[in-house]
Amino acid sequence: MSGIKDVAKRAGVSISTVSNVLNKSKYVSPELVKKVEQAVKELSYEANPIARSMKNNKTGTIGVITEDMCGVFYPYVVRGINSVAVEKGYQIVVCDAQGTYGDRHAIKREKELFSRLIANRVDGIIFASTVSIENKEKYIGQIKKLANKYKKIPLVSIERDFTDVGIDSVYFDGYTNAKTAVSHLINCGCKKICHISGPMEMEIVRERVIGYKACLEENQLFFDESKMVIHGDYSHQSGYTVMKQLMMQVPDLDGVFCGNDQMAIGVLKFLKENGKRVPEDVKVIGYDDVFIASVVEPALSSIHVRKRHAGIESARMLFQRIENSDEESIKPIGIKMDAKLVVRQSTVSSASEDWNLVDW
Repeated sequence: MSGIKDVAKRAGVSISTVSNVLNKSKYVSPELVKKVEQAVKELSYEANPIARSMKNNKTGTIGVITEDMCGVFYPYVVRGINSVAVEKGYQIVVCDAQGTYGDRHAIKREKELFSRLIANRVDGIIFASTVSIENKEKYIGQIKKLANKYKKIPLVSIERDFTDVGIDSVYFDGYTNAKTAVSHLINCGCKKICHISGPMEMEIVRERVIGYKACLEENQLFFDESKMVIHGDYSHQSGYTVMKQLMMQVPDLDGVFCGNDQMAIGVLKFLKENGKRVPEDVKVIGYDDVFIASVVEPALSSIHVRKRHAGIESARMLFQRIENSDEESIKPIGIKMDAKLVVRQSTVSSASEDWNLVDW
């Protein structure tokens, strides 16, 4: 079996040059890189990943913590993260805190996942946290301390902005996106618009509720929070159940803004079973624009957030930290992802068909 010395001899370079090429640790001229790569190919040389990790304190692995991997949102994000990791020669370990559905024990599971990943010396962690706004500062302080226990492990928050507590973040503007959704319903002629949100302990949920309320107030539309805002758990089953409750509380509603597309699917099912025409009687808009929004009938209008690109940006940000670990940034970086309104037949009957199959 050929070793690194054999590669160096075949390429006519030093062992350190071979190491720099294989580990991408220092600049090597394109001419020498080509020679080393040719020698590696001719000798069928394979570097020992364990030995390499011991030498440079790198494991070639990054951790990803999601709130709910079984939902239809995070697979897009993970796909984006993985595409960058593969380019960098890294593997990802995906861990699920099972927290999207409002489980109050999720934060404990999340912290345990951090501990396991850090104990396994991953080179970085991208995470979506379920921590409440009130406990955010204390909790993130504990996680940052853990991340520096064995070696400096960079962290990137996805979906929520944690730059104020020193964490690089890729996030969405829930307030503005909610206003965009409600404005569309108003422009479609809706006068009494209700909102089905996720669990209120989640920061992203509160942002959307505030945006919904602000849009109604700006347009001087009727609003009764006790009856018109109802909390689901992001599942299609809860969308169905809470829509039944909404119809009892606000029987003359003509528009519904759902906190995600899954709940909106449940809403469409309930309305169909109870003789309500969409969009003629009730207009429905979702949030996220996952694949099912374009294939359900009627096709669901939604706020398209750049899920896969958020994964890509978070991974790029993480690798920037990993590859420049000696450089201390003055402050954490935050990237706010843009979004757009996608109009389909659940709000405008004449809207053209839009099969969103790109991210399948």
